[in-house]
Amino acid sequence: MREALSEGRKALPNCLPNPPVGCVLVRSGVIVGRGFTQPPGGPHAEIGAMAGLQGNLAEAILFVTLEPCAFHGRTPSCAEAIIAKGIRKVVVAIVDPDPRNNGAGIAKLRSTGINVEVGIMAEAAQRDLGAYLNLPSNRLRLE
Repeated sequence: MREALSEGRKALPNCLPNPPVGCVLVRSGVIVGRGFTQPPGGPHAEIGAMAGLQGNLAEAILFVTLEPCAFHGRTPSCAEAIIAKGIRKVVVAIVDPDPRNNGAGIAKLRSTGINVEVGIMAEAAQRDLGAYLNLPSNRLRLE
């Protein structure tokens, strides 16, 4: 998750007004993909981390600083993209407080059998993301 947090910091300031989310994809203990939120309308961190990786990623673990989006906005749902890639484990630092998400991304992943862990390095993610989510850090709930 440290590497995902580091990736997220690379998103600033170009990602604004979106939060600076970071993501890494790990297979057999090696980071095989990295991504961070691009300018509005561009790929989210998860999509960047999965870009260029072919085939089923069932053996990979995706680490992301903010819950993957479950909804289609300017970009497609990251949760749907993760499911399509066959990833079986996702580690999330904090739940996305956006009312369009707020646990829906996690629920969507879990509904397909994906193992989702929430709260890994949550305090660090809250420090990095809290101001950009327009909520005081004590309102960012953990699952």
